[in-house]
Amino acid sequence: MTGPRPPERPRILVANDDGIFSPGIKALALALADLGDVVVVAPDVEQSAVGHGITIRRPLRFKHTASAGFGALPAYRVDGTPADCVVLGAWLLGRPDLVVSGINLGPNLGDDLTHSGTVAAAFEGLGLGIPSIAFSQQGGEGGEYTFTAGAAYAARLAREVLARGLPPRVLLNVNFPGRMPRGVRVTRVGDHRWEDAIVTRQDPEGREYHWVAGTSRAADAHDDQTDYGAVQAGLISVTPVRLDLTARDLLEEVGGYLPDV
Repeated sequence: MTGPRPPERPRILVANDDGIFSPGIKALALALADLGDVVVVAPDVEQSAVGHGITIRRPLRFKHTASAGFGALPAYRVDGTPADCVVLGAWLLGRPDLVVSGINLGPNLGDDLTHSGTVAAAFEGLGLGIPSIAFSQQGGEGGEYTFTAGAAYAARLAREVLARGLPPRVLLNVNFPGRMPRGVRVTRVGDHRWEDAIVTRQDPEGREYHWVAGTSRAADAHDDQTDYGAVQAGLISVTPVRLDLTARDLLEEVGGYLPDV
């Protein structure tokens, strides 16, 4: 007589936008390995700030990559966007129970959510109806990154989400401070944004080229109830983000002045 069949291990898909060779995704994937069957699908090169783009005008390459340093964890690289990675991973390797993106080199706060490839991978998981979490980390002094504390916390939070799930169309956007966290806080999306600037230069042949640059601004930088303020205060910021773009409070007002056809 045999005992009860043990529950299947959950399947966890790990993606990012910094590329498959980033130390952040390696730390995250290895930290999650005890929670379930982890598979890594990431861009072959850095895809920061590409947003939620999906490649539809050319074929995509999907290649196993043993040299990425994930040990026994299967890892694949894709010549596409972070969202492409989640789509291919879910369809080619089996539907995961959790999509996890990161750990990004640099925070994703405030308006960064609209162009972050890290957050976009989680949004793609959300669109597939899969609980999803995005993890990002602020750089430390001198720009160095130490992922030990962040990766350990990511595994603890992922365990809770696997057990509890998330509401439909809601993901978690998590940001770690650049130093040892002194706590964790549930936050709202803050007012952080980039004020764009264009830097124009000339190449050696005298032809103009342009860099899109910018200055970071946050009107509520000292409010630790916001994602930006919490990270600046040395806290882990966990922000529930709902994918619902409708300005519901304006439906009646806009309907009141629409011209007739």
